[in-house]
Amino acid sequence: MEIAFHMSLPCLSVRETRRFYANLGASFGRSTESWVDVNFYGHQITFIHAEKFNFSSPNYVFEGKILPAFHFGIILDRTTWQTILNTLVEQQLELVTETSFLTDQVGEHQSFFVKDPNDYMLEFKCFKNSNDIFSS
Repeated sequence: MEIAFHMSLPCLSVRETRRFYANLGASFGRSTESWVDVNFYGHQITFIHAEKFNFSSPNYVFEGKILPAFHFGIILDRTTWQTILNTLVEQQLELVTETSFLTDQVGEHQSFFVKDPNDYMLEFKCFKNSNDIFSS
């Protein structure tokens, strides 16, 4: 069995959350009006309708770029990563950061961040060499 992660997060609108993730190519599992299971590239994220919440967290600097400390994301192959990036640009969604990291080093990857309708910051990564994901 391939191992997948599960994460449960509060959301402001199940309907808007479902629409956003559908545009990213996600499919859906069980759901009600108050929660939805999102199949996020083989991983399960459950979004549960909740009151207003605040995840204030400081940013951090990596290679001179200011990045959000509180975020989650997915590592994709280059083709899928580029397809999603193109889709978001076509939808005129604001990309927070789009850049390369660790150029010409172990772990070289491209990355971009985008906010979902709940104000969660999502990072999409693609590594130049997929064997470098956990290399140092």
